[in-house]
Amino acid sequence: MEKHENAPSIYALDFALDGYETLENTLDKQILTLIDFSLPSTERRLWIIDLVEEEIVLNTVVAHGRNSGNLMAEKFSNRPESYQSSLGFYKTGETYIGKHGYSLRLDGLEEGFNDQARSRAIVIHGADYAREEFAKVSGRLGRSLGCPAVPSELSKEVIDLIKDGSLLFIFADQEEYLQQSAFIQDRSTD
Repeated sequence: MEKHENAPSIYALDFALDGYETLENTLDKQILTLIDFSLPSTERRLWIIDLVEEEIVLNTVVAHGRNSGNLMAEKFSNRPESYQSSLGFYKTGETYIGKHGYSLRLDGLEEGFNDQARSRAIVIHGADYAREEFAKVSGRLGRSLGCPAVPSELSKEVIDLIKDGSLLFIFADQEEYLQQSAFIQDRSTD
């Protein structure tokens, strides 16, 4: 992959690529979005990767759920009304106009981890609290109700790049998830 000033960790990227290899035949686009919630919300922890060109197309900050933690996302849930982020692999769906404007539906692909994404209305949308300027003032990004919210000025670009059948992976170094995901290989002995 082409060098990038803020490249994802090899650890998180390896898991994302494992899932992509497993799910490739079910996808409509050779685009991989990686969100690394093992990083603080003040860092650019969302990468959109063009797997054909092997390059990072976009890198930005992304918010996590309000009950997942403050600066760091530390707790995750698939439960409705938990206001927590959910880990795992998602297939991007269709766009719509909602209370946050132009938004993108997500379908969670992992039972027990994120398969409630549609019913929980976990979507990609823009938000003013998901901007680097907000983080500079408050010491962290604002938090969502569980959605991976992106800066409002980038939301249309992000959504248009990944909509309609690409793969999105939300990572955190959570042992339970890493051991139980059907889409990644156990690397605990690596």
